[in-house]
Amino acid sequence: MAIDPSGENIRDFVLADPEGPVVMLNLLRFTATGRDSYDQYARAVGTTFLPRYGGEVLYAGDGDTALVAEDGQQWDAVLLVRYPSREAFGRMVADPEYQQFTRLRTAALQEAVLQPTRPWR
Repeated sequence: MAIDPSGENIRDFVLADPEGPVVMLNLLRFTATGRDSYDQYARAVGTTFLPRYGGEVLYAGDGDTALVAEDGQQWDAVLLVRYPSREAFGRMVADPEYQQFTRLRTAALQEAVLQPTRPWR
């Protein structure tokens, strides 16, 4: 299952629209013991890296019983994170200090979706 974007994925994402703001939808499914690890990652990102790169958590919450979903489409947590630009997101994930914390996220997750969104105009 996919958990982390590749360098190529990030490069293509940034090049697609480097200037415009972006809201990232995060759908997370934790391993049996992953919630604590993810909480450590989230604290580091929320207190250090999001402010450093102009990002902000718009919403974070636990998944609940799905009203409409196929088998396997239920998620443990949902986050919406706004970045001032795709370029800012790219700089954050390339930051060597940030990369020290990604192991916590990777270890915590069984599966993830990281979906950039664009506002309807």
